[in-house]
Amino acid sequence: YISQYNQDTGQHQSDEGVTLSNFQPHLRMRKMYSSQYLILSIKYFLINFHTSPRAWCPYLTDIFTTLVECRWRGMFLMFFLSYILSWLFFGLCYWLIAHVHGDVDKGDDDLCVYNVRGFTSAFLFSMETQATIGYGFRGMSENCIVAIIVVTIQDVFSCLLDTIIIGIIIAKMASARKRAQTVGFSSCAVVNLRNGELCLSWRLGDFRGNHIVDGIVKAQLVRHVRQPMAGSLRMVYQNVEVEEREVVLATPATIIHKIDHNSPLYTLSPDELQEEAFEIVVCFTYTGDSTGMLHQTRTSYTPLDIRWGQRFQEMLKLGKKHYKVDYARFNETTWVPVPMISAEDYDRGRPSLNNQSQHQQFKAMTCSTTPDVIEVIQQTFL
Repeated sequence: YISQYNQDTGQHQSDEGVTLSNFQPHLRMRKMYSSQYLILSIKYFLINFHTSPRAWCPYLTDIFTTLVECRWRGMFLMFFLSYILSWLFFGLCYWLIAHVHGDVDKGDDDLCVYNVRGFTSAFLFSMETQATIGYGFRGMSENCIVAIIVVTIQDVFSCLLDTIIIGIIIAKMASARKRAQTVGFSSCAVVNLRNGELCLSWRLGDFRGNHIVDGIVKAQLVRHVRQPMAGSLRMVYQNVEVEEREVVLATPATIIHKIDHNSPLYTLSPDELQEEAFEIVVCFTYTGDSTGMLHQTRTSYTPLDIRWGQRFQEMLKLGKKHYKVDYARFNETTWVPVPMISAEDYDRGRPSLNNQSQHQQFKAMTCSTTPDVIEVIQQTFL
């Protein structure tokens, strides 16, 4: 069993490094790009789609999906208007029938609809008929075949309207989007050493605590490339391979991408990384064990979201009877000694360490030195 607790007060301090929950030196720079961010997942690439004049046709063709995807306030507005307008329409029909038949000036005999002598009573009769209230005061007679046909049409229409409205509401309540909001990625990604190799990693957690079945993680790097000869602009998508694509979120997982020669980040140093304009879009597709429905959670990381020389703080602790997961540390990082050079330069420098003693000396110096002087040590051994 895994118990979860979230401390809203106080700040966690770690013996292994400095807490970076409130230390965000790039926050001011990130505000410069805030106007370019998209709401859903893409931050750098703001896209405006220009559609044809008949672009509304697909929305009407698939009207059910259009209504399911609309906001709840639009759904409630459609719910109220559909019933009120239908009551008004059929009420107007009953009032016109009564007016043409002369029920306004007649007595109680030879009426089309009993006790309907004005628009207000006709509206009440329409509402009672469609809602199947049946107060017994107003009712249909056998004198007008037109009124009987209108009542029949209203009964069939009310059944169809109830089916559509109830189906849309149930589909929206069972939508996978709300469940996807309880599964999230960390607000930043980090670059550090793992088994002697530079790796990019980010966190993934289920905030509800339910075990998730058959989850798959995917990541892609998105950037735009301008072709000088053609003068056109195209989007380039590069796969970012992760070590373990299939994840079961019994506890928060750390997704790791090894920065090797196949990685699009292989030639980038920390300074060059901040000058690049790309975005790493990550998604987690999974099946919820409660409903068995397929869900997907997405986010993205820009160069400003990647923290070089840091690692995530530990969240999992061993208690007396069970494990404890502290989600207050989900986004917190600490400094660790990491070479401030690209993975290509780091891999090029390792083979030049010919003897074992020099390799051990280099490893000891990089593991016990602050990140500011690791680059100097690396250049010295190169």
